[in-house]
Amino acid sequence: MTRRATLTDVAGRAGVSVSTASRALHRPGRVSPATTERVQQAADDLGYVPSAAARQVRSGQSGTIALVVPDLTNPFFMALVRGSTRHLRAHDVVQVVADVEEEPRTEEQVVAALAGRVDGIVLAASRLDRAALTGWGRRIPLVVINRDVADAEVPTVTIGTQGVVAAVEHLAAHGHRHVAYAGGPVTSWSDDRRHRAVVETCARLGVRLTALGHHAPRRDAGPAAADAARRTGATALLAYNDLLAFGALDRLAETGVRVPDELSVVGHDDVFGADLTTPALTTVAVPAEDVGARAAAQLLAVLDGGDLPPSDRHVDLPTRLVVRGSSGAAPR
Repeated sequence: MTRRATLTDVAGRAGVSVSTASRALHRPGRVSPATTERVQQAADDLGYVPSAAARQVRSGQSGTIALVVPDLTNPFFMALVRGSTRHLRAHDVVQVVADVEEEPRTEEQVVAALAGRVDGIVLAASRLDRAALTGWGRRIPLVVINRDVADAEVPTVTIGTQGVVAAVEHLAAHGHRHVAYAGGPVTSWSDDRRHRAVVETCARLGVRLTALGHHAPRRDAGPAAADAARRTGATALLAYNDLLAFGALDRLAETGVRVPDELSVVGHDDVFGADLTTPALTTVAVPAEDVGARAAAQLLAVLDGGDLPPSDRHVDLPTRLVVRGSSGAAPR
């Protein structure tokens, strides 16, 4: 096989149900010796190795999985950690969290180190290339958040672009005819998807779009984005994430630019503090905790040998626009 054999594969080869295969491998006294032998032979033929976490979950003990994030100081990823932790705790599974600081090389090293020490890994907003993701997905149970993977066998949880589309529509409805977009990291799949949604929506509505290039998804990168937006003459700035938008608001306040009277600002993620800025930030709300919980549920299902249907293997969660004080009518 070109992928890791699952309990479903073993059951199919032995001609028994998944539950019977599970009992034969983990509680052999509950099925006949002949069935146990047939299931064990199928497992040996396929190279099936029962996951330690799967056994521990079934026995009520605690397994360990890892969640790898690009930046733990970003409130979005903290919310994601809360969601996954809550789900895993309910199943007596322990989670370790690794911060790779937006470095693809560090991410690869961390995954390699974790692969022999945990039962499965959730990669959030991975910066690895698709070949690397596919390779790791065949070596260890893997779930990927906010990233497409060439191997359809690797479960994914992504967030939709409904909120970004609504943001452009909101600005157009308020008279904005020129919008600037401050993108995120050059290796970010989310940024590419988000940018394409902005491009398509602006084209549909007849709104001019200026791309300001890629920025670090941090508050200290926001001032440069604000300065760049002002130089273009745009009347609204769409930021890749809220941290970038926070930094833009800082610079605009510092330079005496009135928001939203002279420039509207829209963020993305609706992280903690987005409603505490001056003015409060209009932003795209993302169900970050739900994202974390869904990814954790996917990984536990894989560890338990489950055959996830497409609707559960590739989940795209909706986003929505939250309008606050940082956006308004275009200046005349």
